[in-house]
Amino acid sequence: MSPDEAGKAKKIGSSPWVFHVNTGGCNGCDIEIVDTLTPYFDVERFGIKRVSSPKHADILLVTGPVTRQSYGTLMNAYEAAPDPKLVIAIGNCACGGGICHDSFTALGGVDKAIPVDVYVPGCPPRPEALIHGALLALGKADQKITRKTYREDDNGEARAPV
Repeated sequence: MSPDEAGKAKKIGSSPWVFHVNTGGCNGCDIEIVDTLTPYFDVERFGIKRVSSPKHADILLVTGPVTRQSYGTLMNAYEAAPDPKLVIAIGNCACGGGICHDSFTALGGVDKAIPVDVYVPGCPPRPEALIHGALLALGKADQKITRKTYREDDNGEARAPV
């Protein structure tokens, strides 16, 4: 997480409110978001609550590829959300355009229109992945990625990591 994102997460606090924006997807990701908000997965234990207006939202959950028709709606929701705001792109379509990446009706992923803080890929992503993405955005979970380097020995076979 960059220092700028960490600062945003710190200012949002421990009880973020989320607003969902569908920009033209198949509704598979939307169903998973609703499933995540139910008592079975209970994201309210992390303080996450859904609101019905972007004016009250700390986090925008964006699903689907950004279509030409939904571009204005997405921009209105983004501008209405108060600063600091976090944007989470949910699903393959929101992350990179999905199957609509080269369509004349779609601009592509969400990052073609607004800055994205966290990407949650999947078609559709599981509720556990959505919770992990939200916690990454809030800085409550650290993403640990280790870089391993392999070398070839004289025979051309890969050796153990260095």
